[in-house]
Amino acid sequence: MSDEVQGWLETFIRTHQGIAGSVHRRSGLDELALVVTVNIPEVVKSVVKTVPRGKGMAGLALERNAAISSCNIQSDSTGQVRPGARAVDAQAAVALPVQNSSGEVRAVVGIAFSNERTLTDSELQALADAAATLP
Repeated sequence: MSDEVQGWLETFIRTHQGIAGSVHRRSGLDELALVVTVNIPEVVKSVVKTVPRGKGMAGLALERNAAISSCNIQSDSTGQVRPGARAVDAQAAVALPVQNSSGEVRAVVGIAFSNERTLTDSELQALADAAATLP
């Protein structure tokens, strides 16, 4: 299963011109567990191995059941980006909730980009639609 998800994530990142990414699966009512990553430093992986509801971009995506994005994770001052995320050599990033058939979050897909930018609504929708294909 994780090999399938790893391959899916690599294709997802390549297709959308990202440079790094992750998949967290729901592991409890208020928690996500890291499943696979691409180009995420070990120090960050250890910090985000489990993510509680409402913490960092993935935890906020779980809590709000909505995409959480930052135009630059290096300089973000909203509190959405946790300090450890800055270890990823990236700028723009988004955490996308993936719903089950009941509309509840079953996973969160993260993707990061090399450039600073604000993702448009249509870009966010395209990413969300692609994330919904997560096996």
